[in-house]
Amino acid sequence: MRLKNLICLFVVFFIGLEIMVSQQPGNNPEERKKKVYLLHADTLTFNKKVSADYRVLKGNVEFRQDSAYMYCDSAYFYEGNNSFDAFGNVRMEQGDTLFVYGDVLYYDGNEALARLRDNVKMINNDVVLTTDSLNYDRIHNICYFFEGGKIVNLDNVLTSIYGEYSPDTKIAVFEDDVVLENPQFTLYTNILEYNTENGIADIVGESTIISENNTIYSDKGWYDTRTDNAMLLNRSRIVGEGQLLTGDTIFYNRPSGIGEVFGNMFLNDSIRSLILHGGYGRYNEITEFAFATQKAYAVEYSSPDSLFLHADTLKSTVEEENRLLQAYYGVRFFRQDAQGVCDSLKYSTADSTIVMYDNPILWNQNYQIYGDTIFIQMNDSTIEKVRIKDFSFMAQQKTKDFYDQITGNVMDIYFTDGELTLLDVKGNVQTILFPEEDGGKSYVGMNKAESSYMTAKFLNKKTERVVMKPKPTATLTPIPMLAAGSTQLSQFRWYDNLRPKSKSDIFKIVKMTEEQIIKTTNYFTKEELEGTADD
Repeated sequence: MRLKNLICLFVVFFIGLEIMVSQQPGNNPEERKKKVYLLHADTLTFNKKVSADYRVLKGNVEFRQDSAYMYCDSAYFYEGNNSFDAFGNVRMEQGDTLFVYGDVLYYDGNEALARLRDNVKMINNDVVLTTDSLNYDRIHNICYFFEGGKIVNLDNVLTSIYGEYSPDTKIAVFEDDVVLENPQFTLYTNILEYNTENGIADIVGESTIISENNTIYSDKGWYDTRTDNAMLLNRSRIVGEGQLLTGDTIFYNRPSGIGEVFGNMFLNDSIRSLILHGGYGRYNEITEFAFATQKAYAVEYSSPDSLFLHADTLKSTVEEENRLLQAYYGVRFFRQDAQGVCDSLKYSTADSTIVMYDNPILWNQNYQIYGDTIFIQMNDSTIEKVRIKDFSFMAQQKTKDFYDQITGNVMDIYFTDGELTLLDVKGNVQTILFPEEDGGKSYVGMNKAESSYMTAKFLNKKTERVVMKPKPTATLTPIPMLAAGSTQLSQFRWYDNLRPKSKSDIFKIVKMTEEQIIKTTNYFTKEELEGTADD
């Protein structure tokens, strides 16, 4: 028995000596880097009758290839193929930053390819990758999984069916059923590139980002998961509760709720039936402040007859569910029942009121209304009431040369189903009217009158009855006796060339001539126009 044990020891000694001699590095540095060295094993056995191409290693097995060290409980070592199969408590170490663990490791030293299986975990600084099947290409320093895996990086957890990770570049690529979970949002896509060093996710395919406040749809751009800043391209969409924001390029900051849009901004507030367009704009989802410029226009679509409004700059704010739209510089709007131009305008969705400032002009059918400030009250479907304060003027063209004209300090105009039916005028009332006869084929003459108050009723776009009080003065002049220049009040202007005649006509650039301007007093102050610029 003692002799038999002694013989076994000699066999093990000579086998170990053979391994040591066979593993001596050559003179070529590249060959030494590729060579897999067995550094330690508690026991080494092989049976040449059974298999001469591998050795069985057990207990604290340790291999090295270049700068990589690999450990396991047991292994099959294929020295001729420069490879081994490792089992139990597998561990790889490369430098002091990369550690890989698993149950099984198939290592090909010629390709420097490690195939780890079952309960695999890779740790690279603050990056932890877990999967059941991981291949690690040491030549290109890339790890990839293909049967599902997860990467945890600070606050982010990323999962997918297929994934790659480069410890050198810190870039991870995920494909198929990709999910990025963050405390602030969850991102779903089928392809994503993620930088574990700076936390930036590159959106390279159709992606959905869901958070408590909104949902983002994008197929190109990036999202900084650490600062919650994003750049979204290709007309990405941000959808909130009743709001949709899109544009060619959106810069979005989640903490402030601000989206800045470059190129073809579109904001739809479906709760308040208001759309905002512009070449450039901003929207704050927290305060619901919106801003648009560069061919900016708005569409109010609460009724079938939508209101189309254009101005140089549009601003919109929300207070207690009421959206207030401010428009200034070159305002033009169109509805089937009403059209208008002015320099500045306010529109409130709470009571459907429009206030027009600075040379405002309003048209309804064949009536033209202008004055100092115009207040318009809309109902669900059409214009309901108009009030003009301080100075007011209404005109209706009868022929090429004759116009009915009414002016006063304050004018209240009432409409039924979009048609003018009643007019009340107070203070310094002056009128020029052309009463019709013979069924409207001719005119009695020109009736010029003055009084303090006036009420007029209209039917079928014609003046039906006029009452002036308390003591009106009036003259009726036959048509043949009219003197040149006597058919118009001093503040009469006809602005048909300024009138928007279609929704596309709101973009037409038309300015008043010096003769057409009537000085008014009310307009937006600079503070009103710029006071919300920092919202």
